[in-house]
Amino acid sequence: MEDHELQTSPQVYARIGGVLYLIIIVIGFCSEFFVREKLVVSGDVTATANNIMASESLWRITIAGALILLVCSIALTLILYVLLRPVNKTLALLAVFFNIVEFPIEAASKLCLFAALFLSGNADYLKAFEPHQLHALVQMSLKLHDYGFGIDLVFFGFACLVYGYLLFRSGYFPRPLGVLMAIAGLSYLTNSFTLILAPAYAGTISLILVLALIGELSLCLWLMVKGVDEQRWKEQASAHRSPSD
Repeated sequence: MEDHELQTSPQVYARIGGVLYLIIIVIGFCSEFFVREKLVVSGDVTATANNIMASESLWRITIAGALILLVCSIALTLILYVLLRPVNKTLALLAVFFNIVEFPIEAASKLCLFAALFLSGNADYLKAFEPHQLHALVQMSLKLHDYGFGIDLVFFGFACLVYGYLLFRSGYFPRPLGVLMAIAGLSYLTNSFTLILAPAYAGTISLILVLALIGELSLCLWLMVKGVDEQRWKEQASAHRSPSD
């Protein structure tokens, strides 16, 4: 098994990882800025509910896209583990564990988007509620989704910190990539804990996520265009093998 891994070019993993990362970034960007920004009207619950009801197909496509994003994220987690394991196997595994906690939280939060969709509809069972009650429940569902996503990003933020350290120490990735990923992790943590502890400032502090996008996009493009220093990766992979591996 290990011999086969050493014979497999890490560039293959890097290229696939870069493509997966790009898919993740594109889906996340489109969902946020071309769907949620379009349909969710800040301060107007009724308009938001009406928009969701009028664009049901688009809303469902967004949820499906989020699930595809998660599938790609799981595959990317495995690839990053393979690429960074030669630096420190224990820390690479720690990053995997952070992601293992993150993924089900993010998946569960998408149920809140379904709840917002159902509450915006005209099913018979909804007649038990007044329109303003339904709209309030839609708003609550969206807020629960935002908080669920914020909790999810706490674990992803710690994973980014670990990735940043491993990239910085690797020797086969440029050190600035490690710094940028560590900054991305701190950005996610700052945003999430502000949302939890000081929600009044969450809208303002969310601008810090631009730094996270820069870090993740930089790693994505590097994996796609440059990949890894294959010789150094193989040297470290061989040096860190143990008889029990």
